[in-house]
Amino acid sequence: MSNTGLSMYVCLFFACCFCCSRAMPTRVNQEAVNDRPVIGVLTQLVSDEVMKPFGRTYIPASYVKYVESGGSRVMPIRLTLTTAEYENIFRKINGLLFIGGAADLETSDYARVAKIFYTLALKANDRGDFFPIWGTCMGMQLLTVLVAGENLLTKTTAENISLPLNLTTEADSSRMFAGLSEELMKALAQEPLTGNFHHYGLTLQTFQENEKLQNFFTVLSTNVAENEALFISTLEAKEYPFYGVQWHPEVNRFQWDRKLNFPHSSHAVQLSSRLAEFFVEEGRRSLHHFDSPEEDASSLIYNYTPVYAGNFSGYEQVYFF
Repeated sequence: MSNTGLSMYVCLFFACCFCCSRAMPTRVNQEAVNDRPVIGVLTQLVSDEVMKPFGRTYIPASYVKYVESGGSRVMPIRLTLTTAEYENIFRKINGLLFIGGAADLETSDYARVAKIFYTLALKANDRGDFFPIWGTCMGMQLLTVLVAGENLLTKTTAENISLPLNLTTEADSSRMFAGLSEELMKALAQEPLTGNFHHYGLTLQTFQENEKLQNFFTVLSTNVAENEALFISTLEAKEYPFYGVQWHPEVNRFQWDRKLNFPHSSHAVQLSSRLAEFFVEEGRRSLHHFDSPEEDASSLIYNYTPVYAGNFSGYEQVYFF
């Protein structure tokens, strides 16, 4: 081949490579991932007289550790801010956790603030701005109130007891349980892996009679209360990344009061770990972010010191605000 021919061949070769590289990206439809997620945790109003000297609102440290163990950081969200401030926070965080506790689910500040974030999350997800919400115990109850537009809870006491879940046929195909092994799913249905500490809940009958709830949620499990009422213990939204558990996955690894039936078996620990990782993985799909590293750092739970609270309802540590 002549020098002229060789030069033309080389030029054509590199031109082809250049065009092909532009036409065929190495990552097709690669979904963006946020590797520095921040999950907001809505604080609870202090109602216990023993706790009042420490602050107005609180978060048990077990919830913080639970979220952090999944690979996220935590931002505490107070109940005393303006709507504009909550809207600003929403644009910074990558998910929201409604914790358990005690509050009026229609008239309290907790309910008011939760509704603001819930409405923002609905609108964001509708326009393709992914934003997950998780509700634990009262947090799950709150989600049902927000969806139904009314409080439909009834007495379903399951206090200080660990239970297996009565999984529905939809559980195997759910997003929440998708990462659980066959062994762990079997254990979940047969072993007491879920700690229950509640007096109210949503019965399956009430759910089935309410069109709003049926259209919004898929029931993943049920359980039987002390009064024989069949209550919903796990659910997830059909079209939104919203999840609820009537039980407490955080206690399996982070609460140890001997007087309380916290499940600490190997399978219980695995369950807690997998669900924390699942929810944080959902948070990674949110691309919300703080405006600066300084704003980021000043907003996180690291700026607060938990109080040892051995006598506070089974909590070893509590953050007060």
